[in-house]
Amino acid sequence: MIYVCVPVHNEARTAGLVLWKVRQVFTAFPREYQLLVLDDASTDDTGEVLASYAKVLPMTIVAHRERRGYARSLEELLRLALQRTDRPKRDCAITLHADFVHSPESMEDMVKHLESGADLVVAELVEQRGRVSRALGLARRWTPRLLRVAGLRDTVSGFLALRLIVLRQALRRDTTQFLQTEGWCASAELVARLAPHARRLDAVPAAARYDLVQRPSRVRPWRQLLEAWRARSVIRAARTGMALLLIAVGLPAQSDTASRTDSTRADSASAWFTGRDTAPSASARPRCRSPGSTRSAEWRRSISCS
Repeated sequence: MIYVCVPVHNEARTAGLVLWKVRQVFTAFPREYQLLVLDDASTDDTGEVLASYAKVLPMTIVAHRERRGYARSLEELLRLALQRTDRPKRDCAITLHADFVHSPESMEDMVKHLESGADLVVAELVEQRGRVSRALGLARRWTPRLLRVAGLRDTVSGFLALRLIVLRQALRRDTTQFLQTEGWCASAELVARLAPHARRLDAVPAAARYDLVQRPSRVRPWRQLLEAWRARSVIRAARTGMALLLIAVGLPAQSDTASRTDSTRADSASAWFTGRDTAPSASARPRCRSPGSTRSAEWRRSISCS
């Protein structure tokens, strides 16, 4: 089962078209799927549009009376998918925006990567169709550089596919609110929290369809860059920490107040794990003599003097 998670807020113009496009994708690429849509307190006709499409599509609608934001909505949808699955190692979830920035056609390529063994697939919006303001373009270019995740160029696309077992493992470590940031930062945080539990992380190219968006962007570029700067510590903490690295190489994890000696051990473990040879050179190694070496030298001198 593929759970397509779509958080929606005031997207009456495009939400139905996006959902119908998902149907077309899985008609041409036959897979069992379920649409999970969350209406985050929309004030336009989004509710009526979703209700009409729910009559003809395999879809579940969740509605909020008060707006909770993108991150809370996305987290709720992912948790709902995890609750419904009985085969988390096989079933997957895809996160999709309802404003048509994400091209649903890319889902076929993403699912194929999961079927070939990937646990997490991120669609990187490396191509831009349509025009955006210069400030928004700069923010879109620099935010992923502030919120880095190893192996990815675009961490803030918000368009990804994941095996649900990865989500289950990630949620076991986080008993509080899973996503602590908002907007683009929340997309990067989700990837950072899932990546350590994925055996294989793949990236696929996709196009950002700004030419199909029917409303002005809600992103405030300079504020977004400031939020990304502040969210760096959250993303850094969510990524693979040294504790996981030490466990992987068989050493005990250290606390944040570890001594310099323990930090040196951690650095050695990290170098070993990445394949770098940190062994000291022969000239730097202390010379060790066997216990009998001194007695042997004295015995040779006694023989030569006799």
